[in-house]
Amino acid sequence: MWKPFLSSSKFRVKFFLSLIILSFSLFAYRNFLDFAEARTGAAIPDPILKLFEPIDLTWLIFGLIYLCLVVGIIALIQNPEKLLLAFQVYTAIVIVRIIGMYLVPFEAPQKLIVLKDPFVELFGSGEALTKDLFFSGHTATLFMLFLVVESKRLKYIFLISAVIVGVSIVLQHVHYVIDVFAAPFFTYVCFIFVSSLNLNKLKHVTSD
Repeated sequence: MWKPFLSSSKFRVKFFLSLIILSFSLFAYRNFLDFAEARTGAAIPDPILKLFEPIDLTWLIFGLIYLCLVVGIIALIQNPEKLLLAFQVYTAIVIVRIIGMYLVPFEAPQKLIVLKDPFVELFGSGEALTKDLFFSGHTATLFMLFLVVESKRLKYIFLISAVIVGVSIVLQHVHYVIDVFAAPFFTYVCFIFVSSLNLNKLKHVTSD
């Protein structure tokens, strides 16, 4: 399934260039998070969070995220074009999140239960982040998988998982409600933008 794509020099260039851009974006994102954690943001009133005390759903959240990522990678690796699209859309999401957090700096919800990655905790003692808020990266990642995969069954699984994770991080007071609601919107915009760029490039190539 990969041989026809790897035999295309244009695909190879696009694929590896996309990986390089993704790597740089993640590096920039990680450095930006240090800046975001250090600065003072706005503590916004969230009437929904005031309705209940936080619940620790860390294992449910990361269990679903990691399970969906594994399933998503297995599904996407069988379709090089879709895998490339996923890399590109995720890169766009990372960049838009950096812009979003820069323009809309929030303080963490007052009663949050810090979301610590159990996998990272097993292998290191990374500092927990609390201000990577607008918009929810966990929700965005699962919604991206919903948009990118072709299988209807997987689409349902990823969409339901995105909803469960979105609700869970609100129940844990990790995010404000607006962070979660904004995630699918910005993810869809990134998906449409990247897809349209690829379509325009394809039209340009076929017209030459």
